[in-house]
Amino acid sequence: MYKICLVEDEVDLNNLIKSYLEREGYLVTQYYSGESIMNNINNKYDLYILDIMLGDSISGYDIIKKIREVDTDVPVIFTSARDQDLDKIIGLELGSDDYITKPYSPKELVLRVNKIIKRVYVKESNKTTYESYDIDFDRRTVLEKEKEINLTTLEFDLLLLFINNKGKSFSREDILSKVWGTDYFGSDRVVDDLVRRLRKKMPRLKINTLYGFGYRLT
Repeated sequence: MYKICLVEDEVDLNNLIKSYLEREGYLVTQYYSGESIMNNINNKYDLYILDIMLGDSISGYDIIKKIREVDTDVPVIFTSARDQDLDKIIGLELGSDDYITKPYSPKELVLRVNKIIKRVYVKESNKTTYESYDIDFDRRTVLEKEKEINLTTLEFDLLLLFINNKGKSFSREDILSKVWGTDYFGSDRVVDDLVRRLRKKMPRLKINTLYGFGYRLT
């Protein structure tokens, strides 16, 4: 699970962005001031989202300079209420990866985060193992002792959701939204049937049933 550091002094916006990112499976740590993140600058994150203009005397520029002293490669996205070329140029010169102007759509920010995470990290981990299963994300295949396990599109999508969010609990509604899509209308019992089929094909998967709620892979 990728960890994101979110520095935004507008509390409502901070909480809104956090909820959108968590729906995508990210682990989000929130900060509401420059001083608070400066006191935790040695914490390890996979991506930073920094508001340039914060409520205290510390700006996003000050923060990225400190970040770069610790980690020269971690991706950074700047946000700002000012749409000025100079801000973007300064941000790029300081080592930011992207710049988005307020007001922006939370969905657009999430898409940019996904794009950067995929570019920086996913190429290094397009395969993984779980128990005796070899899972190839790019080819969408699962092998056990070199023998392929044939999964349907939905079964593989559910497997990816669990593998990429190991230890996280999902309600049936969450799974419906992420696997079938938000435009699906029907009974959430299709989730139970899909989990049953995946368990049958991959019995070593430790999918815990959370009665009255949903499922979790451990």
